[in-house]
This record gives sequence, C-alpha cells and structure tokens, in this order.
Amino acid sequence: MGIFSAINVASSGMSAQNVRKDVIANNIANASTTRTPEGGPFRRSRTILRTMNSQPYWRSPFLPEALDNGIGKGVKVDRIEKDMSDTRLVYDPTHPDAHKIGKLTGYVEYPNVNIMEEMVDMTEVQRAYEANARIVDGSKSMYKSVVDLLRG
Repeated sequence: MGIFSAINVASSGMSAQNVRKDVIANNIANASTTRTPEGGPFRRSRTILRTMNSQPYWRSPFLPEALDNGIGKGVKVDRIEKDMSDTRLVYDPTHPDAHKIGKLTGYVEYPNVNIMEEMVDMTEVQRAYEANARIVDGSKSMYKSVVDLLRG
C-alpha cells in the first residue's frame, strides 16, 4: 500500500458522502411536491454506494481466504435510484392535484419522503464525513512526523 492510501480511501468516502448529502437535500426540498414533469408525486431518491476493490498484490498468511479478498481502495457511488415505496394520501379536495374520479376522490398523493428519516440520514452523512476528515488529518499528522524524523 502506498503512503497516501489512507488519505485516498478517506477522500473517496468524503466525496461519496457529499453526493449522499445532495440527494438527501433534494428529497427534503421536494417533500411536498405533488406534480413532477414525469407525472405524479416526487419519489424519494436513495444513494447506493459500493466499495472499490482491486486484486491484492500480496496474500496475508494470517487471514483466511474469505477475509483476504482484496485491498480496499475506498468507496464510490454505484447509482442513485428512486424509492418506489407507497406514497402518502392526504384528503384535501381543494388541492389542484386532488383525484377527481373513483374511490380516491378528494385525495392528494404526496411524496414518500419522511422528513425525520431524511434528517437521521443527514446526521449519518455528517458524521461519516467528519470521521473521514479526521482520518485525513491524522494521516497528514503522521506523515509530517515521519518527515520530521527523517530530517533528523
């Protein structure tokens, strides 16, 4: 592993958390959007992350084969997908998007965004970002100490 591997892994985590933050902010901003260009209410988006692994250039004699499956290179955003769970129905016959026909007459279909869940996710994103930032700071401090020792 190179000397900057910890910083590279942590910075990939910080980048992924920035994307998650943007997706969550978009969900919160559209929590009451009942009409989209695609038709229907806004659908909550979710960020799917996955690890970036490569083949190891060495094998550990101490780890079982199942655990020694590659050297972690960080995380990346695999995709952003729509959450197709049920939307909320609210009775409001005066709303311009209220259903006019059938059993749902007078009901408005609202997005499947739960503000409390989004705020919990935002807190998780913030803490993950801060943890990665601490790793970068710790690595920089450690590398600085090594350089100072080598200078004598």
